[in-house]
Parts: sequence; C-alpha cells; structure tokens
Amino acid sequence: MIRALSSRDRVFVLTGAGVSAESGLPTFRGADGLWRGSRVQDVATPEAFRANPEMVWQFYSERRKRHATVMANATHLALANLEKALGERFFLCTQNVDSLHELAGSQRIVHMHGRLMQTRCSRESCHTKPFDDERLYMQRAEIPTCPQCGAMMRPHVCWFGEVPYSMDRIFEQLRICSVLLTVGTSGVVEPAASFVRMARMNRAKAIYVGPEEPANRAFFDAVVLGKAGEVLPGMVKELVG
Repeated sequence: MIRALSSRDRVFVLTGAGVSAESGLPTFRGADGLWRGSRVQDVATPEAFRANPEMVWQFYSERRKRHATVMANATHLALANLEKALGERFFLCTQNVDSLHELAGSQRIVHMHGRLMQTRCSRESCHTKPFDDERLYMQRAEIPTCPQCGAMMRPHVCWFGEVPYSMDRIFEQLRICSVLLTVGTSGVVEPAASFVRMARMNRAKAIYVGPEEPANRAFFDAVVLGKAGEVLPGMVKELVG
C-alpha cells in the first residue's frame, strides 16, 4: 500500500533505462542493444576509445541525433511535479545520460553515468570541466582537442569499467532518505542495484515501479507493475496527498 508522505519524509528517486525507453530511446541491455553488429559494451569503454575514437564518437553522435527527436514523457513530468511539492526534501539520481528529466523541469538531479549532450577532456588528470555540446563528430579531424592540454575530447559519459559520478553525494542522500522510489530499472546494474539495500539499512521504505519485476525485488516494500508513464502520475498524487 502506498501512503501519503509526511512533512518530514525525504524522497530519493532512482530512474533507469525503462523511463527513457517510454520516450523512444533504446536501452543498452534490451533486444536492441546492438550497434552496427557490435555489442554496445564494445563501443562504450576507455579501451574502445583509445583503439578507435572515430567509431566511439560515431556511436555517441548517432545517440545525440536520436535524442533530438524525443520528448519527456509522463514519468519525467510526474517526478518534476513531485520535486516541486517536496523542494529540498527531493533528490533524483538517474542512470540515464539523456536530458529528458531536465526538459521536464527537474533541477535536483545527479546523472551518475554522465550526460550524453556534454563533452569533456579524455585525459583524467586534466581539470577542464565538461561543457554542453550538441555537435556530431564522425571523423577524427572533427573531434575537438582540449584547449588546456591538447588531448582528444570524449563524451561525458561513464563507460564500462569506470566509476560513476557524484557517488559521495549519492551515498549521503541514501543515508538520509526515508523513502526510496525506484523507477524503470532492472535491478542488475551495480552500484545502482545496491541502492535499495543501502536505503533499507537506514530504515527507508522502498517502492519500485516498472513493467517487470526487478532482479532485486526482495528488497522492496512495494512493487507496482506497469508502465511508469501510466502508473507514476497517480502515485505521485497519492504521495503528496
């Protein structure tokens, strides 16, 4: 049973690929998780970028082009409304690299896997900050170099084998939240799959919304099956009372 939030509740929301899929963006781990015959995992690694930066940039440029054709859906809008109701008691952590949450109006948000529409220096020791970038890069001659150190620029995304971003802030929010709302994730990808266990250790109530049961289903107090875009708007109204 979903109960209305109290004035003391702090809500941590985790969203996954299922949320973006409802807007028409393909997922890494679905049946469409191939790109030109290659596994997505094979073009989303530091090793792949060092071996063939043009191929990696082609993959992300095509994703950027696809991103421009989609819009925020009812799930994104419902979470933006929940943020408006809760203010600083709301925190959104997304595994998605798109900007659909921002397009819906969300502001208190962390992209733990980075941002598709941002570019940064490929040299880890360089302190050049990521910048917004909608350009498409298909050839090596088109790929920009860092103005500070001269290294090739790369998409600002967390590749397989890299540590997700803002983990200290995420762990702190998991420590203080009283409700964890997980939407559209498989419960397989770490470290996000462990967030529900971390929140439960601090006595938070855990709710899952998605079309299929997640792999970590046993850790949730409530599992609501269905498309998030159909379920979440009504749930948000119940939560805020």
